[in-house]
Amino acid sequence: MTDETTEDPNERHREKMAKKKAARDRMMANKSDQKGLLIVHTGPGKGKSSAAFGMAIRCVGHGMKVGVVQFIKGAWDTAERRVLESFGELVEFKAMGEGFTWETQDRERDIAAAKRAWDEAARMLADPTYRMVILDELNIVLRYDYLPPDLVLQALAARPEGQHVVVTGRNAKEELIEQADLVTEMTLVKHPFRAGIKAQPGVEF
Repeated sequence: MTDETTEDPNERHREKMAKKKAARDRMMANKSDQKGLLIVHTGPGKGKSSAAFGMAIRCVGHGMKVGVVQFIKGAWDTAERRVLESFGELVEFKAMGEGFTWETQDRERDIAAAKRAWDEAARMLADPTYRMVILDELNIVLRYDYLPPDLVLQALAARPEGQHVVVTGRNAKEELIEQADLVTEMTLVKHPFRAGIKAQPGVEF
């Protein structure tokens, strides 16, 4: 009689992983469809835009064209912008914002900037040559009602088949979450800003 506590741990691990692989293989056998995904990164935690730009790098690595529209950031010289613009015709990067709303303190000006950015976004969303379109901080624009949600949702629904879209920013609208294929909420556990540490190159920009 074999005492289970004295069995070879390597053999137990092998058997456990074999069962997991069999279950995984059965699950993957039913996953054969492909489609353009609507992806939303939201929540109070850090990393929403960073995750989107990581996906842009993946697309570029596959030779796919990427469009980026930033609805809030504009004048900032960010490292991700420099890197993505270095890929030439594979990436079109439009930083259309004028800063955070508390910096401009002018609702009409913010709305005008949002509309200019949306014109660029709508152009990309209608163009099948873009395999991915990143709408950075669009959620903030929608939260403050700078753009009609229906206008945005209709354009997202009518985009070319196979085109992926990534929308970032806190407080994503429920309508957008409902329409999305993939939603990730970044949670805040701890942030150095609360300890008096300012945004730093290589981490925040």
